[in-house]
This record gives sequence, C-alpha cells and structure tokens, in this order.
Amino acid sequence: MRLVTYQSETGPRVAGVRDGDYVDLQQADADLPSSLTDLLAMGATGRERAVAATAAGSGIPAGSVRVLAPVPQPGKIFCIGLNYADHAVESGVDPPTEPVVFSKFATAVAAHNDVVSLPSLSSEVDYEAELVVVIGRSGRAIPQEQALEYVAGYACGHDVSARDWQLGKPGGQWLLGKTFDHFAPFGPELVTADEIPDPGCLDIKLRLNGETMQDSNTQQLIFPVDHLIAYLSNVCTLHPGDIIFTGTPPGVGAARKPPVFLQPGDIAEVEIEKIGILSNQFAE
Repeated sequence: MRLVTYQSETGPRVAGVRDGDYVDLQQADADLPSSLTDLLAMGATGRERAVAATAAGSGIPAGSVRVLAPVPQPGKIFCIGLNYADHAVESGVDPPTEPVVFSKFATAVAAHNDVVSLPSLSSEVDYEAELVVVIGRSGRAIPQEQALEYVAGYACGHDVSARDWQLGKPGGQWLLGKTFDHFAPFGPELVTADEIPDPGCLDIKLRLNGETMQDSNTQQLIFPVDHLIAYLSNVCTLHPGDIIFTGTPPGVGAARKPPVFLQPGDIAEVEIEKIGILSNQFAE
C-alpha cells in the first residue's frame, strides 16, 4: 500500500492512498494512531488495519490538502556517500570498502512540492537523486539476511548538497554542507516494502527543468539496502521512522564540465521506478 502524511487543521496526520484520494486512517479506525511513526511501531497489525481502513474510509481529494514528508520528524537521518559504482567512477575515487556515512538534522526535511531556499552562504548547491529507506521495526545488530524485514517502505529522496561547504571548508564540512534547512526532501508517499520486493533493481532518475541529469539503477549500489541496515544497526539501535538516504548515481552537477549548480527557479524531479516522482522548486 501507499501512505502519506498530510497537514490537517489539527496537525500532521497519516492517510492511506486509494484511487488518487487520501483516507485518514484514524478517522476510518479510531484505534489507529494519527502519526506514521506510531503506525509503523504497531508492526503487522498496524499495516493490516491500515489496509482495511483505507478500503473502508471516506476519501479526501488529494489536491485539497498539503502533503508533508512521510515522516515529518525522523528520529535519525542516515546518508550514504559514494554508494553507486558508476558515481564513484565519475568522482574519480576508488569504491569505498565500507559505507561512507553522514547525517542530516530533522530541520533539513522537506516534502513533495515544497519550495527549497538556496542559502546565501553557498554558491554551489548540487542535486542528488536517492532511494530513501524508512525503518519499520526497532533493531540492534541486525543480521544482513534479516535486514529487509526491518524495512517499512521506500520513498524518493533528494540529497541537496552545498559542495563549497561539503568539500571546500577546512576538513570538509559534510554534515553542515548537507543539512541546510530543507536539504532533505523525500516522498511524496511511503510505498510499503511488500510492493518493492527487490530494492536493488529500480531505475532512478533526476530531471532538472525537464532535462535528465541522472539516470541509473539501484543495481549499481555498492552496499545494498540489507547491508546498510546491518552495518548501521551495529552502531546504534534503529527505530520505526528512522530513514536512510542510500546514495546517488552519476550525473551530479559538480562532476559536469562546466559544473551545473542549482539556481533560483529551477525545478528538480526525482523519479524512482515503482515509487513515484518527488518534485521541488528552488528559490533565493
């Protein structure tokens, strides 16, 4: 199934997607929570009841409400660098032997159709299409062969990156260059894991003002989703609603000759097979 978080008069609420409309799950089943994170924490029971509520509830026209990020306030946002073999080649570096991990703060989260402000402190803001994994179960030291059982679902993600901070500051400010406000759009929907049996075989693209800039497949992931979950969970406990940006394919602006950086008025679309399209406009 597909789930969204939308802005209601009383705050963020989770809804199921049915024939292009949204069904508020708690309105259809009063025992369901209003937040996606709490729904995920219910496990299989929550999912089964969400399916039933989506089928039975009254629909809300999708165009009548504002969609938020599927998880508006993730507890943890993990990001993986240099995780596509073809992107490593483009960057002129050897593929890493372990995942390159950094993070973003929750203030970086943005939603489908949100306008992202380009910070005045950077003149080299780049685009990066990414598959986002949403964790659905708590776990620590998760075996790789069981890791996909901990996935709630997937979304399109855009790892917006200020390259002059990430690479040009003393020591390289990866975290700060990646975590300006609204530098982590993801959505528009959470597609549950049962609809994506193999996250390692999905076409992924980014279009900038209609022109395709990135075009690859998650088969190019150096460290696939199950490896990443096992690796990260050896360091810290994963919880429902934590998210993982899994890395970007080649074609980023910084690697182009001449470089292409985001400008006010640009529209970037991330499209991932079986998941959907995430669109954001950029402004001063």
